[in-house]
Amino acid sequence: MLGNTFGRVFRITTCGESYGSGLAVIVDGVPAGMKLTNEMIQEELDKRKPGQSELDSPRKETDIAQIFAGLGQEGLTTGAPVGIIVYNVDRQAVHVEQYRKAKHLFRPGHAEYTYFVKYGAHYDWCGAGRASGRETVGRVAGGAVAKQILLRDNIEVLAYVQESCGIRARRMGFEEVKKNYRKNPLNCPDLEAAEKMIAKILEIKAAGDTCGGVVEIIARGVPAGLGEPVFDKLSATIAHGLMSIGAVKGVEIGAGFRVAGMKGSECNDPPYIENERVRFRTNNSGGFLGGITNGEDLVIRMAVKPTPTISLEQDSFDKTTMREAKLAAITRRDATICPRIYPVAEAMVRIAILDALFMWRGWEGVQKHVSA
Repeated sequence: MLGNTFGRVFRITTCGESYGSGLAVIVDGVPAGMKLTNEMIQEELDKRKPGQSELDSPRKETDIAQIFAGLGQEGLTTGAPVGIIVYNVDRQAVHVEQYRKAKHLFRPGHAEYTYFVKYGAHYDWCGAGRASGRETVGRVAGGAVAKQILLRDNIEVLAYVQESCGIRARRMGFEEVKKNYRKNPLNCPDLEAAEKMIAKILEIKAAGDTCGGVVEIIARGVPAGLGEPVFDKLSATIAHGLMSIGAVKGVEIGAGFRVAGMKGSECNDPPYIENERVRFRTNNSGGFLGGITNGEDLVIRMAVKPTPTISLEQDSFDKTTMREAKLAAITRRDATICPRIYPVAEAMVRIAILDALFMWRGWEGVQKHVSA
């Protein structure tokens, strides 16, 4: 299986499956001499841990992080790759048997059919294997390392649930989002809208169904100049990282699809000078010009599909007989993926920004040397 690495200078490589022994990430590009602890990683993993509310899967995973490589005897990074492992602890025989009994049927909305086509009879049918949401444990652990490095430059990344079940949070600035961050199980900073969303999600859950939503990510403190022209625009790299998350079906930046209905005079962000710094009066571009950061907040949204495993009967087919069949799943699932996917989005955006920052500083250093 290819495609398990993201990033170029700062990069992560993940491995692990839903019902395997555990999940791990190798993080390349970590500077030497940096303080890094299990607790720093744990803070991020706890955001996506299952079983924390009625909205989540009841799977009881502790998701305890253990740094097993890349630290010296003083607890500081050595410059070698950092390795982090998380063991799966709630993979009981009863749950494996639930998957075994239905392994001949493809679950609608899951990657089982395409994995079967690609990898044949030996694909992992238990809990979706590598296509499971548990795959994101390694991403979040890697993103936690990136977070510690970005904080040195006062770069913050926050994500929150903006919309679910047709209910949308009011427009909010970074500071208000930060103030109300994680104040409810959905992590929607509009506390009134959050109550309505949660009530609707639980209503849909009681009917045996699931729902999706929109997650917005804001990055503050990102300097102008990050990203490479043409194919390696930072906007494109971030979109790549977010679209690589299993449940994400769309990404938009700034005004996004609304730009299609705007005039140029409405869409353009007029520049002005503030304290000898170039600023922009609006941010329809979402913090990018030509795919390169312009110094304003990065604003990105992603569309999250409903959890594909539902209790309602659906059309499927039997891979052993190649005949159509019916399937009503009984396995564990989230009523909505939104409350646990936002830390994954934060992780991917952090990794993309840090990778671009390393690229820029490396090029800038060489350029200054040549210019001198």
